[in-house]
Order: sequence, then C-alpha cells, then structure tokens
Amino acid sequence: MSDALETPVSRRLASVKNIIIVISGKGGVGKSSSSVQLALSLLNQAPGTRVGLLDLDLTGPSLPRMVGLDIPGATVHQSSAGWVPVYVDRERRLGVMSIGFLLKDRGDSIVWRGPKKDGMIRQFLSEVRWGELDYLVIDTPPGTSDEHISLLTHLHPLFTPTPERPTTPSAVVITTPQQTALNDTLKSISFTRKLALPVLGLVENMAGYVCPCCDEISDLFGSGGGERLAEEQGIGFLGRVPIDTQLVKLLDAVSKGEIPGADTDQGKEADGSKDEFPLLDKYNATTSSKVWSGIAARVVEEIETRRATIAVRLTTV
Repeated sequence: MSDALETPVSRRLASVKNIIIVISGKGGVGKSSSSVQLALSLLNQAPGTRVGLLDLDLTGPSLPRMVGLDIPGATVHQSSAGWVPVYVDRERRLGVMSIGFLLKDRGDSIVWRGPKKDGMIRQFLSEVRWGELDYLVIDTPPGTSDEHISLLTHLHPLFTPTPERPTTPSAVVITTPQQTALNDTLKSISFTRKLALPVLGLVENMAGYVCPCCDEISDLFGSGGGERLAEEQGIGFLGRVPIDTQLVKLLDAVSKGEIPGADTDQGKEADGSKDEFPLLDKYNATTSSKVWSGIAARVVEEIETRRATIAVRLTTV
C-alpha cells in the first residue's frame, strides 16, 4: 500500500486478511444472529482459523449477549498496542469488540449524534489489537445510516487492492422473505453499488419454520423472496435459513450467561475443568449450523474467486 493511502485504520487492519460487512435494509431480520453464525461457521471451515466480530450497532449492541460475554469481568483492556478484544474461547480464535463492553451499566442508552458515532467507529477500526485474523465480520445497524458511511469512509484505503493484499472489504446482505423486508433490502443493495462495496451474496433468513415435533415446514413470512431478489439484482444467493428452535434456545441460554466464554471463570464445568469452546460445540449441534456451514463455504469460495481475479488483473497491469 502506498504511503498516500496509508492511514491508522489501514495500518491496524493490515493483519486482517478478509473483512466481511453484514448489512440489512430492515431491522428484525436476524442480522446480528447471522453475524454470529457466520463467524462461528467460518471457524469451522479450517482448523486454526481466527475470526473477529466487530459490533457497530452502537445504539443497540447485542453481540456480547449472543456470544455469552454479557457478564461481569468481560471488559475491554487497554494495552500499549491498543484495545484488546474480549475472547470467547481459551485459544483466542474468536475475539469480540462492542461498545457494550465499554458501558458501566449495560442497560444505558447511547444518545449520540453523527460526529461522536464516527469517532467511536474510527477508534474501533484503528485502535483494536486484533492480531492476525483470517476474517473480521462487522455487524452493522439496519439501513444505510451514519455508521455505514463512516465505516466505508475509514475503510476506503483498503478498497484499492495490492499484490500484498488482493482482497477488499465486501458485504453479505441479510433479508427475510416478505415483501416489506425485500423493499428495504433493495435499498441496501443500491447503497453497496453507490459506494462500490462488493457483495458476496444474499441470505434469506427466517425462511420457514420447522416444527420440532413433526418436521413440517410452515412458510410464516412467505418463501423464495430473497432468492428472487438476488437473481433480479444479479448477486449471488447464499442460501435459505429456517427458524430453528434449537438455535433460539441456545441463544437464549447464552444471553442469560448459562453458556459463557471458556476463557472466563464462569466457563468452568462442574468438575473444575473448562471446555475449549463451549459455544461453538453447542452451536454445531443445531440444525442452523449445518445450513450456515454451506453458506460460509460459499462465502469463502466467493472470496477466493475474487482474490484470484484481482491477482490476475494486478499482474497484467
């Protein structure tokens, strides 16, 4: 990267191989839970994979609860090299950063104007000591607001590929099948085009409810809307994710602190030992994990395809 394009953000994120921005046009489509599942599924793609989860939903941070870290003692520490993220597992394969860790009272509301949000996002991008990461998954608020513009502005230097870093930040779009959500999702897709943010694909979440007793599938919000939208807009369709009662129960238990991170004292088992990664182990037992495994594989395949295409272009220029 040339000196002209180098910034505190680009220097800090130089050790992050791939940045995936999770967006949705509408709230309530399961974007944050999708971000968590994408991160966990990426960890399953290869042994030793390291993933970061960055929560940019400043007014409604939910990632700490969803990964079992909304507990006393789970706080961000300052080091000489920057903020240290909070890790979900003992091997530090999944790190999380959220404004939720910085609040004295987790129930406090964030009432900030745009400039203060921009400053917080700049700090998250330039001052968090992620170390070597294979993927940084960024959970964003619904819509196309100040947070999105600030994020892409600060990431702007990384949109110029180099031989050393042929990948650029890209997006995964989350929607639900009903028309109201699709209309808002279309606006998010338009946003990515205006700001030249590549889209890896679209996920249709809450695509049916599987009865835990008889396995009958009920299309509560319609069916196939996300796939049709992806086809119409010329973007990849990553898959349908049904409502999974196993996942709902797991996330509920995690949010209550019943399945905390293994690197905390509360992660101890009854015999005094600690699981290596209790959240990942329990997640892999859900039906959703199998669906998201395929989605993550397609995301990785799309990233590798883009990497190869850009590398060829760079060598022929």
